[in-house]
Amino acid sequence: MEQFAEYSHALSALVLFAVVVLVMSPFSALAKQGAGLAPGATPKEDYANKAYRLNRAYLNGCETLPAFLTVVLAAILAGASPFWVNLLASLALLARLVMLFVHLQGVGKPQSGVRTFAYVGGWACMLLLAVLALVAIF
Repeated sequence: MEQFAEYSHALSALVLFAVVVLVMSPFSALAKQGAGLAPGATPKEDYANKAYRLNRAYLNGCETLPAFLTVVLAAILAGASPFWVNLLASLALLARLVMLFVHLQGVGKPQSGVRTFAYVGGWACMLLLAVLALVAIF
């Protein structure tokens, strides 16, 4: 494991991202159950509805986790700069946490609000991680 010690922040970000998604799962299910929905059902699109926002935040985490995992691991395995990999992975996790908080609190507008900017920030970090991995590979 010594060979990956330089990437401890990035690896921690991966684990924490996964834990956040895992923790959100039962809360999303409970919120939907509280709204009278069957398991697997999707709440009506309404950002004023906390069950909908929680479900969307959970699903967005599920959708984003595979890409985050892929680009971080590819950058690490390719031997990309530990400084940049750690920084970008940590910033992507931070952006995810900000987005989650804003989403769950219902802060701002559904589009072009703080949540959107946090999402784009995390997305940009992941894109840069992908570029770092490709540069290191080739």
